[in-house]
Amino acid sequence: MAEEFDVEATLAKLTMPQKIKMLAGLGWWHTQPVPEAGVPSVRMSDGPNGVRGTRWFNGVQSSCFPASTGLGASFDIELARQVGGALADECRAKSTHVLLAPTVNTQRSPLGGRAFESFSEDPHLNGTLAAAYINGLQSKGVAATIKHFVANDQESQRWDICTGDVSERALREIYLKPFQIAIKKANPWALMTCYNRVNGVHVSENPWLINDILRKEWGFKGMIMSDWIGVYSTTESIKAGVDLEMPGPTVMRGKAVERALTGEKLLPSDIDERVSKILQLVERAKASGISFDGPEEGVDTPELRALLRRAASDAIVLLKNDKALLPLSGPLTKIAVIGPNAKQSFTSGGGSARLLETYTVSPYEGIAAAARSAGTEITYTVGATSHKFLPLLNGFMHYEGGRGALVEFWNTEPAEGWTTSLKGGTAPAWSTPTMSSECFLVDGIDNDKVNLTCWIRYSTKYTPDESGDYEFSINFTGIGNLFVNGELVVDLFHDPPHGEGFFGLATADVHAVVKGLKAGVPVDVEVRLTNAPFVASGAPFEARGSIRLGAVRVVGGEEAIESAVKLAKEADVAVVVVGLNHEWESEGFDRPDMSLPGYMDTLVSAVLHANPRTVVVNQSGSPVEMPWIDEAETAVQVRSSLFWLGNGLADVLFGKVNPSGKLALTFPKRLEDNPSYPSYGPKGEGPGKILYNEGIYVGYRGYDKKSIAPLFPFGFGLSYTTFAYSSLETSRVSPEGGFTVSFTIANTGNVDGRESAQVYISNPGASLPCAVQELKGFAKVALRAGESKKVSLELDREALSYFDERKKTWVAEKGTFNVLVGASSRDVRLTGEVKLEKMFHWSGL
Repeated sequence: MAEEFDVEATLAKLTMPQKIKMLAGLGWWHTQPVPEAGVPSVRMSDGPNGVRGTRWFNGVQSSCFPASTGLGASFDIELARQVGGALADECRAKSTHVLLAPTVNTQRSPLGGRAFESFSEDPHLNGTLAAAYINGLQSKGVAATIKHFVANDQESQRWDICTGDVSERALREIYLKPFQIAIKKANPWALMTCYNRVNGVHVSENPWLINDILRKEWGFKGMIMSDWIGVYSTTESIKAGVDLEMPGPTVMRGKAVERALTGEKLLPSDIDERVSKILQLVERAKASGISFDGPEEGVDTPELRALLRRAASDAIVLLKNDKALLPLSGPLTKIAVIGPNAKQSFTSGGGSARLLETYTVSPYEGIAAAARSAGTEITYTVGATSHKFLPLLNGFMHYEGGRGALVEFWNTEPAEGWTTSLKGGTAPAWSTPTMSSECFLVDGIDNDKVNLTCWIRYSTKYTPDESGDYEFSINFTGIGNLFVNGELVVDLFHDPPHGEGFFGLATADVHAVVKGLKAGVPVDVEVRLTNAPFVASGAPFEARGSIRLGAVRVVGGEEAIESAVKLAKEADVAVVVVGLNHEWESEGFDRPDMSLPGYMDTLVSAVLHANPRTVVVNQSGSPVEMPWIDEAETAVQVRSSLFWLGNGLADVLFGKVNPSGKLALTFPKRLEDNPSYPSYGPKGEGPGKILYNEGIYVGYRGYDKKSIAPLFPFGFGLSYTTFAYSSLETSRVSPEGGFTVSFTIANTGNVDGRESAQVYISNPGASLPCAVQELKGFAKVALRAGESKKVSLELDREALSYFDERKKTWVAEKGTFNVLVGASSRDVRLTGEVKLEKMFHWSGL
């Protein structure tokens, strides 16, 4: 039964030292408790496409939903709500009160490392789906944390980058707008600030953004926390309105707050204001009935599996089907499945979105299961590689105790020279098995037995599935060596080069070739290291570091492609699965270009030439170049972070599900066409400053303004059926700006399907330059073959407004507005108009 909790009474009981203690977190995932005042420790977990729990290392398995770009492609508000509800169930199973999600940063560029975490380049779609996700999550008592407030849309120099000279109009209409919509429609209980500056001031200490706009203008009542290590001041961040510094232990608060109070740079009322917001979150956590310091468990029910499968298929966009190859049907003797993304299950982008999946279904597994049930033979070859780092050893490892590897820890060097040789030594202080050859050692270790500075041995037996020469790779935090079959193969003990792993704190990834391995014959693999240099370096957070170990059979590019061509020629149909993975799309860095890595484009072209009956499947959370697209008759886009990608993809390819996804991002023909191109990433005015010189013309707005034809437009997606639009009607606009848009959609084909109809508004008579059109409404409509339905959408003043920087207010001008209804931003089927009789303006929500 939920406990009652009196915020004001509890605040009155707290001493000032207790209040100051509460202003920063307890470790990575908890708030500080004050047991003597009845204040428990609230638990958090990373999202947004799953609930990892409190451990990076050896964590509890979790369901992995489509990345937010996948949910964005669904254009399905109800699906977003259901996903939020399912994530709440996972949170409750893991005794988690706060999910650090959703992410609603505007996808300004295809190169953004975390682009996959946000729903769309369009603020209306972004904010509307986020609101549904939040409502689903919070309906079950779990707090949502909308993030990262605001203009956090690149990873390059993310700690100190300044979004320089971003106009207030662009900030309001593009970057703040998704937050504004979600707060208005869903009231998230928490918000996370970003790392970056906006116009010279770090957001975590920006009173105009946090206090004036967020708190006062929008009336946001929730708790505000920093991003992890995202507080750079004491007095300024507290005065601005950041309630909680994360993670703990504190760096910018604690004793510094005491000193600021002594000098009256801060007043007790400032501290009370911040602590009261934290206590309000505690109150919600108590009301949820979720246990404090409870167990972490997973969820696996038939209902959840059905939702995961539906979400996976709904995130798929059919880009081309020129000769109706899809859905696959008829007598098919052999299907060749080709490509580096076919057999591996890339279920998540990199960084804080990653988690340990309960189970996965690769594209190959899903296609093979569907094909074999129809008596069709399946063949496979990789064709080309897609990895930035070598594939992990996962699934091919065992040690004396079972599957996986053994990780052992010592508090002192076990023997002199132990790290650089295979000498024996003293017994370890603590050990644990692991199923992965990638270990983020920030948690999951017995702190009572293992010191922060330690010596580590990772040992396993690796069993190759093919004979040949194998390339091994290793990076870690600290100094040490890699041994294979007792031989030193990588020396990272003596002056190791610096790399980008483990948030840029690890060594470079160093490779070595081990010759003559035999299929099915295990080899001994051992890593010995100490993290002492890492700890001594003054890392920004406490951790024992990281280990990442990979291996792959050495295959020449030409040999692999020749094998793929041979299989494609022998098959009735080829399915080539290419794309990106968490090594290319990740927190911590941006992509260098839009190209598919390695020889993937060459592979696709070669397979298409060998067999025109080829389905090209691209898996990425953001746009990629497709130089082969004109050759391809059939192409499908799937999003990263698809837990059941294989089943969802097979459902679409074999016609069990009619695809209904639409692109939530414009796919440009080339990077230079993207509106942000001149000033994204390391470009701009110079180090540390980026100019937002495209202004409000982000995404499709920029392509429309310059009449640039994209590769695939925003909102685009095909179906196995066809839809006709008719009977557009618009109501009279109310004095407050509200009106209704109604139209009829008919399924004119022979297959049941779903259509995502989109309503755009154009303001040709605006006093200021405006976008050619802007998405202001959408609806997902299910129609049986031959069925028609009337669709009605309620639009409000937001559809008719722009932000006037001169008046510091939103303005809806008197005049005639065009109403455009269609299947995408470049496929308008119906046009009409509405008239606003009298101008008005407003601020706030």
